[in-house]
Amino acid sequence: MKIRLICIGTLKKSPELELINEYLKRCRWKIEIKELTTRSDLTGESLKQFEADQILGHLADSIPLIALDERGHNPSSRELAKTFQELQNTGHSQVTLCIGGADGLHQSVRDRAWQMISFGRLTWPHMLVRVMLMEQLYRVQQILSGHPYHRD
Repeated sequence: MKIRLICIGTLKKSPELELINEYLKRCRWKIEIKELTTRSDLTGESLKQFEADQILGHLADSIPLIALDERGHNPSSRELAKTFQELQNTGHSQVTLCIGGADGLHQSVRDRAWQMISFGRLTWPHMLVRVMLMEQLYRVQQILSGHPYHRD
């Protein structure tokens, strides 16, 4: 599976970046991270629209988009694995995931999403969500391969 992760904001050298790199090394799937800039001179809807334009500009029509959004479904790891299995079973060898900016995703990105998922109702630090997503992608890969990394 080829996965493209589109994120608003740039992650600089940090413990989070070290963890992301560790999961990238572990994962057999090809994962590309595309970081998009934000603008400090914009706020509210104009900022979300700017970020949406960037995200939408990096999407291919034929590749499903899974958006991380607080209004999304809160799947278990096994349910997320089933989602990826469904994608593979229906001929999709690629998927794009996106993480919006600190103010969330613009409606146009949510409308474009094939599916929206959430990491729960708690508020998480924006850059930590990337680490959590990378770990879940690694976990999904391990579940689908039958590896005992994931324990119920």
